[in-house]
Amino acid sequence: MARMTAGGAIFPRLKALGVDYVFANSGTDFPPIIEGLAEAAAQGEDLPQAVVIPHEHAAMGMAHGYYLVSGRPQAVMMHTNVGLANGSIGAINAACENIPVLMMSGRTPVTESDRFGARTVPIGWGQEMRDQTALVREAAKWDYELRFPEQISGLLDRAFAIANSTPKGPVYLSLPREVLCEEVDADALSAPATIRPSLGAGDPAAIAEAAALLANARNPLIIAQRGVGTDAVFDAFGDWVARHGIAVASWWATHLSLPTDHPCHIGADPGAAMAEADVVLVINSLAPWWPDKHKLADDTKVINIGPDPIFNRFPVRMFPSNVTIQGETALILPALMQAVDAAPDHPDTETRRVALAEASATRLAAERAAALGDTAKGITKAQVSHALGEALAGHGQAFSVFSELGAQLGPLACRERLNWFQEPHSGGLGWSFPAALGAQLAAPDRTCVATLGDGSYMFANPTVCHQIAEALELPILVVILNNAEWGAVRQSVSQLYPGGHAARANTMPLTSLSPVPDFTLTAQASRAWTRDVTDPAEVATAIDDALRVIREERRLALLNIRILP
Repeated sequence: MARMTAGGAIFPRLKALGVDYVFANSGTDFPPIIEGLAEAAAQGEDLPQAVVIPHEHAAMGMAHGYYLVSGRPQAVMMHTNVGLANGSIGAINAACENIPVLMMSGRTPVTESDRFGARTVPIGWGQEMRDQTALVREAAKWDYELRFPEQISGLLDRAFAIANSTPKGPVYLSLPREVLCEEVDADALSAPATIRPSLGAGDPAAIAEAAALLANARNPLIIAQRGVGTDAVFDAFGDWVARHGIAVASWWATHLSLPTDHPCHIGADPGAAMAEADVVLVINSLAPWWPDKHKLADDTKVINIGPDPIFNRFPVRMFPSNVTIQGETALILPALMQAVDAAPDHPDTETRRVALAEASATRLAAERAAALGDTAKGITKAQVSHALGEALAGHGQAFSVFSELGAQLGPLACRERLNWFQEPHSGGLGWSFPAALGAQLAAPDRTCVATLGDGSYMFANPTVCHQIAEALELPILVVILNNAEWGAVRQSVSQLYPGGHAARANTMPLTSLSPVPDFTLTAQASRAWTRDVTDPAEVATAIDDALRVIREERRLALLNIRILP
């Protein structure tokens, strides 16, 4: 009977579960794991690739981005409580977006002596907590601490199944060092998973009820934030809304549900359409509208669908739901579309189609005019967004943009499901840079772009992310839209106090990020190609040059573009 340590058994079991990479920041809790990796390498065993990620926030972001473009969940290993604290923002982001991640961290030894794996250095005492898991408990779907070495395979199977069950999300397993040092039977580590995930497909009766409402609606409206699930459903959804003349709004969309130039796409703001809608279909949207600004018409029926359609994780969310359908969006939508197709066409269908197409053409022309408008005062976010979209489309390669208070959907044209991802609504900043790195690792032939504000760039631990990009040869494009301030904070203050002292001040308190660091030097420290852009006339050329670098020289390129507030 083959034997190995519980620490050494982790990677073989993850391989059997389908994990490709383990993003790890190691520590003194890792010796049995590292010894197991070295032994496996000496024996030529095929294991998930262990990748050194020098900060846990970056590790979580990479696992997030990897899943977005591949659909395959990965694992993150962190160093005891301090590493888990570093990764906790990534856990909050993953939980908010239903991203499955298998999180693990060591548990400082609980014995002081006389047991193999006991404490050896002062941090063994300093890192002890009564409740280490509390750091991520609200974000994790499931958590546990390994108690006995023989549990390791079963617990990994259970964790993986729970992470991938509807609604998906991160899970956490704590790993005490003494237990990792104990031996287990290694013969069954490559066996198939013992627990299969559960994927919800929606209640057929509720789907039929929703279909009847939509089929009979005079002015139906769809609000979609987190996409529709798969390429096949994305294409079918676009055809379906065009066939039935249904308006689709992308209010604060974190994923693309419809091409931005689709004739039924009404843009981000659902307000005008909501005022006229008699039925609203909300697709996997945490906050589908702004309650104080957007108002439903009297007697409007609201349908919520998605993996967690009423978002039970959040204590306060009062958006109405007359019909609620829980399940994977990619499984519910085809059934719902088929049921609506089976009903007779509404008499107003053709009228809606024509009106939506005309409104879409007008909106697109206005967005283009705004993006190409007067730049005498400087570079605008809309100008950069439009230029980036044109350049990506012109280069003819599949692309994914990860925007974090950066480029804007709309001016940046997107037509494929994986073209657009925006920061999670949890707001854990520093997400887009590592997410783009993870996506590039998952899809080496895809052009991956992180576009973010200067504050978000600093939150991303940029020295770490640039080191990762060089070490793993991940040639992404980083576009910093640098306004030298917390623009979102300034806008929030101005919205609440439009005529207040802060809005009228020359410099709003607690928003300035001046003096601005030279971000190009941070990137150059890891041999990246960089350029500062201050002239509006140079924006398009700079983006084209940067895309050429990442494709021909296969190294990271960074543009630091100074934009207007």
